[in-house]
Amino acid sequence: MKFMLLIYNDPKLLDALPGGEFDSMMRSCLTHADELQRDGVLLESRMLEDPETARTVRRRQDRTTATDGPFSEAKEVLGGFNIIEADSMDEALRIAAEFPWTKTGSVEVRPVREIEDERTRVFGAEVADRGR
Repeated sequence: MKFMLLIYNDPKLLDALPGGEFDSMMRSCLTHADELQRDGVLLESRMLEDPETARTVRRRQDRTTATDGPFSEAKEVLGGFNIIEADSMDEALRIAAEFPWTKTGSVEVRPVREIEDERTRVFGAEVADRGR
């Protein structure tokens, strides 16, 4: 079963880290990610640029707008994600707890739906098979 680990950090807590602590946490994270990837658990891992670089698109009443920044004001901001393979939610939570970012934010764990299953559900098996 696949799970997405959404990494949220509080920029104030990151800024308050003692000198060198962020790099130490990043080394720990990268080492842990390398081990998970070697073991076939980590399937994908990406970092996001700072929220100030984001643009958010909305469509309301047939009008599309794009605004600067993240979609909402939040204390913690999405900093990256990992897609892992785990046998259960409990195992995914254990893996998430090993990342150092739980100290400066949180790691949200969500099961991932397979898009092909959804394609089959909405189009039916015959149509979904032809679309591949």
